[in-house]
Amino acid sequence: MEAIEKARALRCWYGPVDPQPLAGGITNTNFVVTDNSGKFVVRIGDDIPEHGIMRFNELATSRAAFAAGISPEVVHAEPGALVLRFIDGKTFGPEDVRKPENLQRIIPLIRKVHDELPNHFRGAALVFWVFHVLRDYTQTLKEADSRMLGQLDSLSEMAAILEKAVGPVEVVFGHNDLLAANFIDDGARLWLIDWDYAGYNSPLFDLGGLASNNEFSPEQERWLLEAYYGAPADDGLLRRYEAMKCASLLRETMWSMVSEVHSTIDFDYIAYTDENLARFRRAYETFSG
Repeated sequence: MEAIEKARALRCWYGPVDPQPLAGGITNTNFVVTDNSGKFVVRIGDDIPEHGIMRFNELATSRAAFAAGISPEVVHAEPGALVLRFIDGKTFGPEDVRKPENLQRIIPLIRKVHDELPNHFRGAALVFWVFHVLRDYTQTLKEADSRMLGQLDSLSEMAAILEKAVGPVEVVFGHNDLLAANFIDDGARLWLIDWDYAGYNSPLFDLGGLASNNEFSPEQERWLLEAYYGAPADDGLLRRYEAMKCASLLRETMWSMVSEVHSTIDFDYIAYTDENLARFRRAYETFSG
């Protein structure tokens, strides 16, 4: 069944509905649906083993995030579909995330994910360790005879250096995909959405991902670390953070490489791969230099 027909046929609607495509998704197919009871976002998508996406985990996290006051309410779920209450607000771009007044609100929201969301989580939970993800992506790409085959061994060597530099970590429950578009400002508060990759991780991955996805300046990165930890960032923390930031960029790059060969969504993954690979190489050069 096509995604739009699946969205239309869900059992939760009050009256006939006409799903409208929601732009921006590069993992799921999303729609906005209005029925006689309100307005909703429908996410259509099955498990994606190549990316470690398990819908049971997304559903459990979405429910926990609502209970913690982080994300919109889940109003319906069934295999291959998740229905959330619509948030009427501004979806952030990177320039919005970088604004100091917004960063002042984003840090407490990330802290809430790390510290409070696990108190509401029910059932088995996943771990998101970026270096395992990178090793798995490497094998997936080799099996698929990716166009990037000639670069994989070199990228794996760099990933191993980064993992050693990160060293032992504190473990928190992470969002693990802090793209600008996952923040919504309704005028009164911020919401954080999309829990495809949620799981236990180092807080440095969320911080590094936030900075790299939204192109923070070095001054903003230092402020980010000091605001999150409530103390000056010493050289050791900065080194571990830089390594994790590089790993975040490499993961985004290899995510796109895998999507090139496995995704059916209409998106220019090749351009996205090339853009992120260039950004990773610049960051790694800074880290290693």
